[in-house]
Amino acid sequence: MTLLLSGLGMVITLMVDVESNVIGSQNVNAAGTNRKHILDVDVLSEDEILNILDQTDAMSEVLRRDIKKVPALRGRVIVTLFYEASTRTRISFEEAGKILSADVINMSSSGSSVDKGESLLNTGLTLQAMGVDVIVVRHPYSGAPNLLAKHLPKVSIINAGDGLHAHPTQALLDAYTVRSKLGSLKGLKIVIVGDVLHSRVARSAIWAFTKLGAEIVLSGPNTLMPVGLNLVDGRANVLPPVSVQPDLDDAIRGADVVMALRLQNERQNGGYLPSLREYIRRWQITKDRLSSASKEVLVMHPGPMNEGIEISTEVAHGGRSLIEEQVTNGVALRMALLYQVSAGGYQIEEEHPNGQ
Repeated sequence: MTLLLSGLGMVITLMVDVESNVIGSQNVNAAGTNRKHILDVDVLSEDEILNILDQTDAMSEVLRRDIKKVPALRGRVIVTLFYEASTRTRISFEEAGKILSADVINMSSSGSSVDKGESLLNTGLTLQAMGVDVIVVRHPYSGAPNLLAKHLPKVSIINAGDGLHAHPTQALLDAYTVRSKLGSLKGLKIVIVGDVLHSRVARSAIWAFTKLGAEIVLSGPNTLMPVGLNLVDGRANVLPPVSVQPDLDDAIRGADVVMALRLQNERQNGGYLPSLREYIRRWQITKDRLSSASKEVLVMHPGPMNEGIEISTEVAHGGRSLIEEQVTNGVALRMALLYQVSAGGYQIEEEHPNGQ
């Protein structure tokens, strides 16, 4: 009995120490800067991003401990509301919430009242009426999380991917992964390869990387590049200044980080490419291509991967690959975000930097 009580005391002490570290990190780094919602990266300042990454350091420490449990969000209710299939994002949010001792409820459109015609807004209002604290939403339509944030005053919303618009948590975990390896993103050359046009990951990553001082080079077929790049015309979809180099061999020269994007199946037969074989020949990330990059180049992929298409198996599982580390960091980053929006996040108007 004495041994059991002693062990329990050690566990409680460990949990309290971890929570104290997390709260202390928040107070020291950016007291009062927590947002009520996380909808996209473009509305976050550099200091806000750095604060999130600093808190992720504290959460990573929790994940390295034998007992991966802290009481930081005990009594809070989190719902993951996914209208699209997901493995990494959904499971990592669920794990993140449970490690923080929150009650996590998984909900998908299939098998819910959505099948009976219930709208997204009415689903959100129902969850709010049930006393939910945080809704993590993934939706095929751009702007769906913003709609919920506008009409659910009692609930925090985290965007887990909306249409072709944004995937802020993926971008932030990618930024954290690079920073954890290289110390800073300032002055780094980051090459993003593939279907940028249809990638919400790429859009959010461009914002996150450039806000932290990196130089972005896009490479891929012209048919898969967004229209209007580098045009400052006030439109809501304008991205920060980037370089575009269709020739991957030129783009990758001297790169510090190379990120491959998934080539979605529908693009392979949608007239965007001459052929899949041509795409593989010109834009697949291979060991030979990486030889012209920085000696310590890092390779990333947001997943899921099409090995042998956008990235070779040798590179995907090679010594320069951070792909598995991205997944691990995804849990810590989402722990940090859940904690921030649940621990006194403030309500501000979510605007695009151009005021649109």
